[in-house]
This record gives sequence, structure tokens and C-alpha cells, in this order.
Amino acid sequence: MKKTAIGLFKTAEHVGDVVRDIEALGFTRNGVSAVEEPGVFDPNGVMSFPRLEYEVELGHMLRKMGAKKEETEAYIDGLRRGGALVFATDDDEKKVDAAANVLNRHGAVDIEETTGEAPNLPPLRHQPVRQPEDAVLAGRSRQAGSGARFFVW
Repeated sequence: MKKTAIGLFKTAEHVGDVVRDIEALGFTRNGVSAVEEPGVFDPNGVMSFPRLEYEVELGHMLRKMGAKKEETEAYIDGLRRGGALVFATDDDEKKVDAAANVLNRHGAVDIEETTGEAPNLPPLRHQPVRQPEDAVLAGRSRQAGSGARFFVW
């Protein structure tokens, strides 16, 4: 069963370092991904609302993994404010736990602390999240006092 650790970061400034540290634990490139809000949203059609479509798609993916509505909203709000999400997924629970430690060591935000005035930050780039087609919700958990969260699916 797959397990995912997710960390929200206030900025994308050091996300590359976080991803490299997680990959050094033995994660494949497909097992680690980073998401930032796109700087430009290309319309998909005449009645397209690209930013909304992007956020809805990301929200569905997070909910499918087991994130609660409030968590999903906090992650999306964090991206709107210029933040970034890092995902680390593997079948090996110990590797995912180690990835969560990396996320926390690099300052993953406790999402209960993400409210407040949005900073005026420049737009960021987007890296798509890789998700298996057959993901099934199996549960979620959070370590007390940490920013990283776990989703088992």
C-alpha cells in the first residue's frame, strides 16, 4: 500500500534542496514531486477558468489521497500565497517516515498556521503531481507537532 508524506512550504526557494534530500533516501524521481502555483494559467476553452480548474484538480487529488476539506483548502491557499507542496510516495513506510523528517527539517508548515494576509509574491512555476490512476483512500495520519502529514492510499 502506498504512503505519502506531504509538506507545505511558505516559498519555493529551497524546494529543490528538499527534493534532492528526499531522493537521496532512495526515492525514485516518480516518487517525489513538487507543486507550485503556475505563473500563467492557459485557458482550455471559451468558458475556461484555468486557475479554478487547476485548484479543483489539485483538490480532488488531495482528497482522493485522504486530505480533509480543511487540509485541502490550506494546501491550496498556501500555493496561492506563493508556497509550494512537496510529495514523497513509496510502498516502504520507513522511507516515507524518513522523507517526512526531511520535510520537517526543511521547515514544512503546520497547516493550522497558514492563515493571515497573503504576501505580494511573484508568480511561480508548476511541476505536475504524479498520481497513480488506481489510488484508493485508505486513511490518513499526522504526527503531533509536525508540518508533514501522511496519507496511506
